[in-house]
Amino acid sequence: MADTFQEMAVFSRIVASGSLSAAARELGISPALVSRRLAGLESRLGVRLVNRTTRSLNLTVEGARYYEVCTRVLAEIEEADAEVSVGRVEPQGALKVALPASFGHQHVAPLVPQFAARYPKVQLALSLSDRTVSIIDEGFDVAVCIADLRDSSLTARRLAPNRRVVCASPAYLRAHGTPRTPEELAQHNCLVTGDFASTWEYKAPDGRPGTVRVSGRYCCDNWEVLREWALAGLGIALKSTWDVHRQLEDGSLVVLLPGYAFHTDVAIYAVYPHRRFLPAKTRVFIEFLAASFGPEPYWDNGHRSAGGPKPRIRPRAAQ
Repeated sequence: MADTFQEMAVFSRIVASGSLSAAARELGISPALVSRRLAGLESRLGVRLVNRTTRSLNLTVEGARYYEVCTRVLAEIEEADAEVSVGRVEPQGALKVALPASFGHQHVAPLVPQFAARYPKVQLALSLSDRTVSIIDEGFDVAVCIADLRDSSLTARRLAPNRRVVCASPAYLRAHGTPRTPEELAQHNCLVTGDFASTWEYKAPDGRPGTVRVSGRYCCDNWEVLREWALAGLGIALKSTWDVHRQLEDGSLVVLLPGYAFHTDVAIYAVYPHRRFLPAKTRVFIEFLAASFGPEPYWDNGHRSAGGPKPRIRPRAAQ
């Protein structure tokens, strides 16, 4: 039975990672051993589970069905282990995390040394990308997303607010003037994420909701590029404060329309597969991020004007 579960775990990792060599790296074993275990599983079952070429790996119909079963069975085993080990066993094992590229680089990667010191048996793999990921299909344990999840069926924990501000460089404002209302943004060159136009939602100081259609000559789907363009005086940007807090503090960017709140339903979440019992490694990572950011994250409270984030978690006492 132990060999069966081991074969199922190897097969699931092959599918999630997309190749035998990638599965071998993640499992810490040789590609030859991964290949032998897959061959042994197919021999025992009497069916081919995957079609392999030198460049691709594709599931057969039987393989797709078996993968669904493996995923469910292994998740139930992991949940059973987590149920009896919470608070008793030190978190350990490989943890695969998906992150927005800029946020992960600025605010999560600098936390890894502190997390590693606190949980030395957890192996952490970060994937930084702004694409939409499929948590289950791609084998992620948890993903950090910046979104409005009010109508989502995903299981999520809110890590921090995502305050957004309209901002521009002093040079742009000297050349083009300063908008005093959201409606005036339509007369300015605004930096947007796609198709040269966007609709910005806001709440007025009296709480009244509104929208304004903005456009500009420059657009990009990368947040860091938009920030650099704003710094260069190319236009007005709608930016998250976690991305521009240093520039707002040193005056290279200026907040416009004080009193107006933009996209207030968007927040920073940890999203994970629905499970009754989270594995300890996933639970402590989510709690670590939540404690490090909090309801008033450092990028909004101004307590740290430079450098990376400093988690508000005390070092664990020596055992």
